[in-house]
Amino acid sequence: MLKLTKSIFNVTATIAAAATLTFANPALAQSGNFALELNTATDIGDGCQLTYVATNNTGIALVETAYQVALFDENSLVTGTLVLEFGALPVGKTKVVQFNLAGKKCASISRILINDVSACKSVDGTHDFCMSGLITNSRGDIQLGV
Repeated sequence: MLKLTKSIFNVTATIAAAATLTFANPALAQSGNFALELNTATDIGDGCQLTYVATNNTGIALVETAYQVALFDENSLVTGTLVLEFGALPVGKTKVVQFNLAGKKCASISRILINDVSACKSVDGTHDFCMSGLITNSRGDIQLGV
């Protein structure tokens, strides 16, 4: 498993980010889905920082959200798996989350596969719409999908 560090930051322009997602891809604005965008991938030191924009359009407040992903290299070989934890996401909330992959340059990642849901929980229990209603998008060279 890769060493992973995470930093979460509140963005003053969260509303602007949600609007950008809505206009860039109208499907992301539909209700009943969970939108996950790989926004940027930036080399930092000896690693790669992945910035995601997650939007909860499911209509249900989530207290815990996490996905297990697989990383593929330029030869389509799996180079690692990890869990991306997005935490709590209230209804309609857009959140920017960064994950740092130590020892891995961004150019060595060709694709990120959403392999499974590790957590999709509300106060009422576990849900399956985090995968069945998942919409993915990538703004860079690294593909993101199921």
